Amino acid sequence: MNKQESLQGVFSKAQRMVFNSYSKSVFGQLSTCRTLSNGYHLSQCSDCGHQQMQFHGCGNRHCLFCGHFGREQWVGQRRAELLPTTYYHVVFTLPHELNGLVMGNRTLLYNLLLESSSQTLIQFGKDPKYLGAEIGITSVLHTWGQNLSFHPHVHCIVSGGGFDGNQWQNSKRVSGKFLFPVGAMKIVFKGILMKGLRKLRPKLRLDKLNFEDLLSQIGQKAWNVYAKRPFGGAMGVLEYLGRYTHRIAISSSRITEVGQTTVSFNYKDYADGSKVKQMTLSHEEFLRRFEQHILPRYFVKIRHYGYLRNRGKQERLKQILASLQLSERKPIPKLTVEQFMQEKYGTGLGKCPCCGEGRMVSIAVTYSHRCEPIQASFQVRNKASPV
Repeated sequence: MNKQESLQGVFSKAQRMVFNSYSKSVFGQLSTCRTLSNGYHLSQCSDCGHQQMQFHGCGNRHCLFCGHFGREQWVGQRRAELLPTTYYHVVFTLPHELNGLVMGNRTLLYNLLLESSSQTLIQFGKDPKYLGAEIGITSVLHTWGQNLSFHPHVHCIVSGGGFDGNQWQNSKRVSGKFLFPVGAMKIVFKGILMKGLRKLRPKLRLDKLNFEDLLSQIGQKAWNVYAKRPFGGAMGVLEYLGRYTHRIAISSSRITEVGQTTVSFNYKDYADGSKVKQMTLSHEEFLRRFEQHILPRYFVKIRHYGYLRNRGKQERLKQILASLQLSERKPIPKLTVEQFMQEKYGTGLGKCPCCGEGRMVSIAVTYSHRCEPIQASFQVRNKASPV
């Protein structure tokens, strides 16, 4: 039994645990990914008649094995939005004292975290002392730590310049190490988010939490805003996007062993010099931690702000390119899976693995093991056996 099959067995146990119906449905999809339950494509070579069956993936955004093609497509489309400027990486983290409140109000507080962090950056960008223009921001919500603990934070990719409506403005900070002063960002972020918490108070589920005591606790401590040094050019931005935007709580490569009752995985212990260590959890504890990172249904975790906000974005980008005296970028076409494999890996996905000459053509497809296969019309050039 391979790693995916072993993990599917673990995920199937979630149906017997105390999770909400939506989380159980997610685990249900993960447990049947690339199995007969999801249906299959049956292909046959146009020359030699060789046949092969490919089971469908689940397509769930929390899956450890799906999404690679979609991620690459998304990153490719972002390439057309990159500008000849420095890009910075800023991380906004919620105090751990808020974890209990967030768990009971995920949609409201994830939205508040994303909006508060973007407002902080936009406020500093519009300050004439730093830029005096509207910056571009791509924000990505993460909810996990390396050991699958609950750790809500937002990664922001921020342009080093901005558009004032007429022309492009570059940063006025001489060193260029950080776009805005981190200490000041901590104060502003804290103020915006705490104000938002008070505004949301009537909508929040508090259970046994004392709201005023909680605000007092977080108000007395320094909040964590981390600003990394600039990326190494546009390709550094794209590399980051590919690694972080479509990540889930844990990648399959970090999982080292799936036993009868336990799951073991590697993690970096940042409190101990980022040493790589191994953690072993029972199946039940692994599922409990994983479930904390299942996003609310339809929740959008990747968002764009500033001049990259969706409404009117293409027109703004045209104005910015014109102000920089750059030609307009052509939209990057979406590739098929076969074109993507050929371009990225030099592998012809449609070529027959048996004879190496013919083309694999779909002859039957089903989307559930309960459905009859849909037959496709197909003729083999030689006298291969029919399906």
